[in-house]
Parts: sequence; structure tokens; C-alpha cells
Amino acid sequence: VTKISIRGNHSDVTEFILRGFRILYPFQICPFVLVLLTYFTTIAGNTLIIVTILVDRGLHTPMYFFLGNLSFLDIWYTSNIIPKMLQGFLAEEGVVISFSGCVTQLYIFGSQAATEILLLTVMAYDRYLAICNPLRYTALMNARVCVELASCSWLGGFLFNPVIMAWIYRLRFCGPNEIDHFFCDFMPLLACADTDRNEVAVYTIAVSVIVVSFLLILLSYIHILHIILSISSAAGRSKAFSTFSSHLIVVTLFFKSSFVTYLRPKSSYSLNNDTLLSLFYSVVSPMLNPLIYSLRNKEVKEALRRVMTRKIFILKLGE
Repeated sequence: VTKISIRGNHSDVTEFILRGFRILYPFQICPFVLVLLTYFTTIAGNTLIIVTILVDRGLHTPMYFFLGNLSFLDIWYTSNIIPKMLQGFLAEEGVVISFSGCVTQLYIFGSQAATEILLLTVMAYDRYLAICNPLRYTALMNARVCVELASCSWLGGFLFNPVIMAWIYRLRFCGPNEIDHFFCDFMPLLACADTDRNEVAVYTIAVSVIVVSFLLILLSYIHILHIILSISSAAGRSKAFSTFSSHLIVVTLFFKSSFVTYLRPKSSYSLNNDTLLSLFYSVVSPMLNPLIYSLRNKEVKEALRRVMTRKIFILKLGE
């Protein structure tokens, strides 16, 4: 049943039904368990990264300071989306969410996505300084600068979205109130309002955040690759490349899905494809990030080994 309120000559939706996985309902147990395990893996992996960075003094560097911020963000990112998603697997008719609840979820999601983009940009700048200006790196990327850059990323992400939310609150959602998605995302939520105005607004927001940040990251990478290719020894090139290869993989995964999802016309919108893309960048990517940074980074692997060895030693002493 569609709940509406009457304002003048318009009927406005006051709640939505998230029905992103209704076609899976007869077989909901398997995807439910899979997503639940993915969520636990994400929480455990990112928590382990944060604890390792805090405990191991060898990781008290700018790169790992920003990585700790990214891991904390990924925990919060998935916690905003997955609980409702899990509820949706078990509800044949979809999950009911109020208009204010939907907008709140959208605000948190958008703020977290913007913060992640800004953090990835800062991390690219950090790698640029470390590789292209190593003699001045310690002075340029000191503790105060690191805190300021991380703070600006968080504040920038969460202060940018209130403008968007104020605009969304002014829109009239005329129904139907069913959203063919597993959370309140921009494109599915704005499907029934003024299409042209909404599409232009979403593109403007996407271009201002996604494209500008991507271009800054790309510029940093061009300078980094130029320096790496100018190194004469193969060992030196390999060592320099290894310091930012993990970041390159994470950036590629994140921005590829973001470009495909938000920087294309609504006429090419596909329910199944966009649901899978959203599932990737909101559920799978946060789980992969700690794996990418740990498996491809010798310092992180060695630090994890030291932390685990220390924990085993403490447990043996306790016996």
C-alpha cells in the first residue's frame, strides 16, 4: 500500500519499499548467508588493518595513517547498507523505509562515498610526494599535515551533501513508492520525479566530485610513472611501483564502478546491471580493500605477522 500525504494538488510519497532482491525470494537463504559472511569478513579484515596500524610502530607513517582512515570508512560504509539488504532477502514484499529514513541513508551513503573519493585523492598525493619528492617527503607530509588532510576529507564529504539533501527534500515523489534497489541510492530514488532536472543535478554532482578527483589522481599517477620509468635499475623500479600498486588497484575498482553507475544517461539504466554494480562497490569492494593492501604489501604482511606472534606469545604467557 502506498502511503501518501496531500500537499496542494500533489500526492507525495511518505515511505518507500526497497525491492532490489524480490526475484531471489524463493532462494533467499544462500545470498543472505553469502552477504552476511561478506559483511563479517569486511568488519574483521578492516578492523585487523586498523589494529595492526595502531599497534605496530613500523606502520606509523602517512600512508598507513590514511589507510586506517579508509578501513574505518569501509566498516561504516557497509554498516549503513548491509543490514537493510539482509532484511530485504527475508522479506518477500520488500523492506519498508520511511521517506526521512531513506533520505538519511542516502545522505550517509553519499557522504561516505564522497569522503572515500577524497581520501583516495589524498592517498595518491601522498604517494606522489613519496616517490617524486622523497628528500622533502617527511617535511611536507608531517603529522599535522596528515591530520589536516584526513580531516578535510571527512568534513568535505559530509558538508558537501547537505546541499544535495536540501534539494532532494524539495522534490515531489509522485509514486509508485517501490524502489528497485537494495538501498536508497540517487538514481533509483529519483526515478519518479522531474527526470531532466534530476539527471542534470546528479551529473553535476558526479562531475564535481568523481571526475575532478579522478583527474587529480590521474595527474599524480602520470608523474609517478614518469619517475618510476626513469629509474635505471629493475629492482629500483619494482620497489617504487610496489609502494603505490595497491592504491592503483583500489582506485581502479572504485572509480570504474562509479563512472559506469553515475556518469551515463538514465536511458541506459538497467535494473540488473546497476544492482550488480552497486553490490560491487558497496559490499564487495570494502571487503577486498584490506586483502589488496595486505596481500600486496610486504610491510603490512610483516606487521600482521608481528602482531599475531605477539598475541600468541601473550596468550601462552597467560596459560
